[in-house]
Amino acid sequence: MFAFALAGAAAAQAVVDVGGVKYPTSVGIGGSSLLLNGAGVRYRFVVRVYSAGLYLAAKAGTPQAVLAAPGPKRMHVTMLREIDAEQLGRLFTRGMQDNAPKQTFSKSIPGTLRLAEMFSARKKLTAGEHFSVDWIPGTGTVISVNGKQEGPPIVEPEFFQALMLIWLGARPADAQLKEALLGREVKPVTGQ
Repeated sequence: MFAFALAGAAAAQAVVDVGGVKYPTSVGIGGSSLLLNGAGVRYRFVVRVYSAGLYLAAKAGTPQAVLAAPGPKRMHVTMLREIDAEQLGRLFTRGMQDNAPKQTFSKSIPGTLRLAEMFSARKKLTAGEHFSVDWIPGTGTVISVNGKQEGPPIVEPEFFQALMLIWLGARPADAQLKEALLGREVKPVTGQ
């Protein structure tokens, strides 16, 4: 029985290394235990920009299943290089516009403006800095930078959905990262 308990504790402490960032295989959010659905690295051309991990209550293999999943959700991003925070905020806004249906995006505008303010106030994010975007039913979207909550929750559910579409939409920021977040095996590109 003791060996079983130790094995369970070790499994609870398991981590996955993605781009040098260690993701626990489970985290607690809003009173729920979430599982690492998938994680990957965002590349811009050949430059590694950030590592991202998606946490859900149960595994989901399609964007529709992720968005429809009940309960809390988390997207965790760790920077792999320095980036201008205002530029990152603009890229996120553009990704939301490119992927969210117009009605969803229009309802997410108050949250999008708050997100832009958060990023522009920071000036830059350096390698190793991280942020989490948590959806907590009944509370809203909670954004934390380096473990510290940034302002009150964003209550519009459309904001979290539009934000998730940056990575999971029809025109994602990085198609390989989308596959990785959905827990699909990503084959490395060779040749050329």
